[in-house]
Amino acid sequence: QVQLVESGGGLVQAGGSLRLSCAASGRTFSLQTMTWFRQAPGKEREFVAAISRGTSSTYYTDSVKGRFTISRDNAEKMVYLQMNSLKPEDTAVYYCAAEPGSGPYYSPPAYRYWGQGTQVTVSS
Repeated sequence: QVQLVESGGGLVQAGGSLRLSCAASGRTFSLQTMTWFRQAPGKEREFVAAISRGTSSTYYTDSVKGRFTISRDNAEKMVYLQMNSLKPEDTAVYYCAAEPGSGPYYSPPAYRYWGQGTQVTVSS
């Protein structure tokens, strides 16, 4: 069993930065692929970034490449999403998700563990 708690969201102006954190519980954190999804009002939940177990390979959706960086600290059971050069279209609730295995898994139904989400609002 894995429990996830996100933090770090907030209101920021376009061009600004935020760092999201996801704290995980459970003994199998290092075996999980960890992923950030986001969901804007009226839209489906979409993949943002993932980091695999083991090699910690990273994967990003095209719209955030070069602006967002995902990282993990297995000792602290934390996952981070550093978001730079934020745009109004990045406004959404951001969710942390975990799934055993190497991944990456791009579809929400592939994940069994989810956090409650944290709101990110980017003003123009």
